[in-house]
Amino acid sequence: MTTATEPVTAQTYQLLIDGDWRDASSGRTFERRSPASGELVAVCPSADEQDTEAAIQAARRAFDSGKWSEAPARQRAGVLRKIADKLREERPSLSRLLSLEVGKPLRESAAEVMMAADVFDYYAGLALDVKGQAITGYVADAIGLVLKEPVGVVGIITPWNFPLLLCTWKLAPSLAVGCTNILKPSTFTPCTTYELGRIVTEAGAPPGVVNVVTGPAGVVGEKIAASAAVDKVAFTGSTETGRRIMQLASSNVKKISLELGGKSPNIVFADANLDAAAGGALLGIYLNAGQVCQAGSRLLVQQEVHDAFIDRFIAFTGTLKAGDPLDPTTTLGPLVSEEQLHKVEGYVEAGRQEKAKLLKGGRRITGEGFDRGLFFEPTLFDQVENRMRIAQEEIFGPVLSVITFREPEEALRIANETMYGLAAAIWTNDLNRALKFAKGVKAGSVWVNSYHTAGIPHMPYGGYKQSGIGRELGQEGMEIFLETKSVQIKLN
Repeated sequence: MTTATEPVTAQTYQLLIDGDWRDASSGRTFERRSPASGELVAVCPSADEQDTEAAIQAARRAFDSGKWSEAPARQRAGVLRKIADKLREERPSLSRLLSLEVGKPLRESAAEVMMAADVFDYYAGLALDVKGQAITGYVADAIGLVLKEPVGVVGIITPWNFPLLLCTWKLAPSLAVGCTNILKPSTFTPCTTYELGRIVTEAGAPPGVVNVVTGPAGVVGEKIAASAAVDKVAFTGSTETGRRIMQLASSNVKKISLELGGKSPNIVFADANLDAAAGGALLGIYLNAGQVCQAGSRLLVQQEVHDAFIDRFIAFTGTLKAGDPLDPTTTLGPLVSEEQLHKVEGYVEAGRQEKAKLLKGGRRITGEGFDRGLFFEPTLFDQVENRMRIAQEEIFGPVLSVITFREPEEALRIANETMYGLAAAIWTNDLNRALKFAKGVKAGSVWVNSYHTAGIPHMPYGGYKQSGIGRELGQEGMEIFLETKSVQIKLN
């Protein structure tokens, strides 16, 4: 791997608490290094319980004061539109920073910034449309009102794979309805969350409305989730951690929304456009090096087209180019950490041990400048049985498991035989089959003849079963930050 980009200039960040930038009270810091080159990207403060409590109390005061929760909707909408404008204005630098801290290719980072801006614009519009209802005709001498009010102080805990976008999915609707927030990003990818905190502040959010704290999940994250001063936690991450969030949130029965893991089926029928399906399957599993919760990591292929489809898919993988994420021609970046790399290696070995057939990849990419990075080959297992670990457990890497089926009923059964239910896709030209599958599969998002999106933005997103609780995006993504109050008025 060669690079033609300029050297990395490391950034130094501070905690954002009550509108002020400050060091951690302990003085401790941690480094974030590029997973592609090992270069230092940033030095960030490592908050402790004292810092986290300060951020929580700042958000509590800001909410209780009414300076944001009771601000006119037009004022809140104006701030959200300024945030969107600033994100677009700063796209080049934010995209570069995303690629440095996450390792994703620059084109994917640029798309993430633009999608985040679009989400802020979307919820700026919805901020002007928060309304309840009036019940006036049930009896002659009473009126009923259904009021919508902000839930309060929100803890937003986000992962490392889409640090800007997944924070935005929560922060934008939370701000739109008048909540105040504590943001806790992953220590692998803290930088763009700090930049987002800066942008929100510059756009006019009052002090304490958005606070950013970084540090160990077992300290900062658990403090937020357990705090009686926090009214809601919005979390994206692993199912295991989601269970822990639920336990901690029970301390004051706070509201929770959880977007958790997935093992999503991507089903190809014999009548599908095989070239389109192969391209969709490639995007479905290798986007962001497979580090996507809704990745189509189980590829179900109808038996009569199995060989033809696999030939096409392998040919498509030849178009992937691993390399420097800042190189515009790169399409496959590194894994985020040594820990994640070893996890993926472990699953590949498990696949071998369970006698799945390794058709492609399966190793760390080394040599030619790759040795300092955490790159892994696009990997393809065939002859996978749905009971195998590589078909049941979330790998979060560029590893695809191919399962063969004969009849539609068998495909649907296999698709649903998992503890997860985040997403699913079907490739077919039979509309009846597509709709029957869409109704029958236990998944929160279903695509037909596409993967990740068919081009329609802001549709509700979330999972069935152990893939989560609640929905993000759309009107539903705003409702999770609102309380509903019933008022009955007796007329004299």
